[in-house]
Amino acid sequence: MSSRTAVVVSDEVWEALAARRPVVALESTIIAHGLPRPRNLAVAGELEALVRAGGAVPATVAVLDGVPRVGLDAAQLERVATDRSLRKLGHRDLPLAVAAGTCGATTVSATAFLAARAGLRVFATGGLGGVHREWVRGQDESADLRLLARTRITVVCAGVKSILDVPATLERLETLGVGVAGYGTDRFPGFYLASSGEPVDWTVGSPEEVAAVMRAGDALGGPDAALVVANPVPEGEQLDPALHDRVLAQGLAECRERGIAGQAVTPFLLEYLVRHTDGAALEANLAAVRGPVRVP
Repeated sequence: MSSRTAVVVSDEVWEALAARRPVVALESTIIAHGLPRPRNLAVAGELEALVRAGGAVPATVAVLDGVPRVGLDAAQLERVATDRSLRKLGHRDLPLAVAAGTCGATTVSATAFLAARAGLRVFATGGLGGVHREWVRGQDESADLRLLARTRITVVCAGVKSILDVPATLERLETLGVGVAGYGTDRFPGFYLASSGEPVDWTVGSPEEVAAVMRAGDALGGPDAALVVANPVPEGEQLDPALHDRVLAQGLAECRERGIAGQAVTPFLLEYLVRHTDGAALEANLAAVRGPVRVP
């Protein structure tokens, strides 16, 4: 364990970093809380295998018995997938979880924080959090945004979750100084959807171009902030846009009727979409995760 970071890095990840070989961080919330069992364990292994197939070392991140870990072995990965007591940890929860000896799966913000502390530069995930709909009423936005504004890491993702306010999220990222580039697209992806309809100012077309942007950022210095590389789900694997819009509207109406608000909205809507699309949303979700994992 490093006294500076208090993060345990697996031997495989340490060796890769020391040899300057590519390492890709992966979150664990999708494994513990985002997928049905036992499929979640199979997907966890699949995502790590995709990273290896691309020539990089996977580093799934989690907190086990109060110890933040970057890089899990097979037994630890299985524990994350099967232990129903694991908490969902954002970066604000990390000191509390460490002090309490808690086990938890890391969200985007916690994964990005721990990965950067361990010296990783790339993190692949599905959808970012963002500004919630009806922000004016509740001023609810994901902790992901502010954390990315002060963490130098490249996040390859499928955009922000389409249940959120995508235009407001992009404006917020601009305000916070987080760079955003479309990967082979001039439209910002919508997680389940190949396009949210919102434009992006910059487009990159290869891992080499992304690496060049990272090097330029290092050379320029300035405030630490993330680079978001938005890789769309393939159109043939996206959720049917008309079905998505119809079911999402129904889910939002049910939220209002039942008084569901705050942090409860996102998990409710994600589960609602899966149930009311006969699982099609789950398949689109998985496609949205696989794509970013393949890019680095």
